[in-house]
Amino acid sequence: MNLPELFTDFISLVYPRYCVACMEGLVKGEDILCSRCIHELPRTNFHLVKENAVFNRLYGRLPIHSGAAFLHFHKKGAVQNLLHEFKYNNKPEIGNVLGRVYAEDLEKSGFSDHFEAILPVPLHQSKLKRRGYNQSEEFAKGLSERLQKPILSDVLVRSKATETQTKKSRLKRWQNVADVFMVTDAGQIANRKLLLVDDVITTGATLEACGQPLFEAGCSALCVAGIAYAAE
Repeated sequence: MNLPELFTDFISLVYPRYCVACMEGLVKGEDILCSRCIHELPRTNFHLVKENAVFNRLYGRLPIHSGAAFLHFHKKGAVQNLLHEFKYNNKPEIGNVLGRVYAEDLEKSGFSDHFEAILPVPLHQSKLKRRGYNQSEEFAKGLSERLQKPILSDVLVRSKATETQTKKSRLKRWQNVADVFMVTDAGQIANRKLLLVDDVITTGATLEACGQPLFEAGCSALCVAGIAYAAE
């Protein structure tokens, strides 16, 4: 065992690391989530079925090639608790781990063959400064690390700050994000197959608002994916 490994083991003894989902101690080789919690995550497996809930939610509104989401979101459930830690308690590493785990599923199924670059739904600069990171981008980083596909972080921007989508109706969600996204460099979009990544997909209003300028900029095919899917 080399010196860095000895130091890491010593730190783990003095400051034990815990799984953010179950709060049990992590063992060597585990990161943020323990193996048991990763295994028990409520996967949707939407990537295995073409006409799934995400695809159907956007059907007729946005001509996506494929749609997917990693986990089922239920109020007061484990995924909500996990995403609350990720989004509001300064734990961006949760998104990275979830992205790496989901990327393995997408790779095995061939879903990742449908896109060549990853584009996270952007935050407005004011919210990004306040939070310190974009949760969709952190998830995208995990996907990118495993799939070896580039992230286009600054190509799509949110031109104005909007209210949170939580507790809004379908119509209000769409009105809240209509015309707030714009492409800054069409050259990076034109004739490319993209994966647009969000955190929680509910009505699909944000994805629709992001997707429209991407197609206008010449995107040749668009897939969408979220960390979680919340049924209305």
